[in-house]
Amino acid sequence: MNEVDFNIAQSQESVLAINKVLKNTYLLLGMTLAFSALTAMLSFNAPALSPWIFLLGAYGLLFLTHRLARSPWGLLTTFGFTGFIGYGVGPLIGLLLTSQSGSEMVLTALGGTAFIFFGLSGWVLASRKDFSFLRGFIAAGCLVLIAAIIISLIWPMPALQLAMSVAFMFFSSAVILYQTSEIIHGGERNYILATITLYLSIYNIFVSLLHLLMAFSGND
Repeated sequence: MNEVDFNIAQSQESVLAINKVLKNTYLLLGMTLAFSALTAMLSFNAPALSPWIFLLGAYGLLFLTHRLARSPWGLLTTFGFTGFIGYGVGPLIGLLLTSQSGSEMVLTALGGTAFIFFGLSGWVLASRKDFSFLRGFIAAGCLVLIAAIIISLIWPMPALQLAMSVAFMFFSSAVILYQTSEIIHGGERNYILATITLYLSIYNIFVSLLHLLMAFSGND
């Protein structure tokens, strides 16, 4: 095999690997979202989790999933993490669905989340643009948002909550652009890690939209 044939074969192999990661990521993402919806439904009438318990459980399972992402156990922890997230947000959704305009807010948040996710993902897939330049912004934004979450739990302030909701939407949108770009350019070959990243972005956008709608409707 000459050098040209070798490069062609290598390029084709790379494309197949990227397509496999993309396919597995979206398949697992769809399954985890469905599982989250199921656990959320099961907790509609359950008492809301303490914010500290929710954070500790979510970050603990997230850390475990990252550690096991390259083993078959990673799939189990992925469903454990997304199921826990769904269960945690279920009481809020259940409460909203029993209110007068709550169901409209939930549907609006779901529709807005789907529009943002598919719009951003479709843009990257169609344009093939490289969004690796967002890496620094995402790293800095992650630290700032974690600090803001801790401050909001210690000193609850409505204005800070609104600002955080807006910030989470922009941050999560940037993560969707970056992660999708990483997949199609071969920077991310682990579909479990890609799924978890996209799932968190979708969750953050949905909850942020829900909080904004609640605040503007006077139900927050």
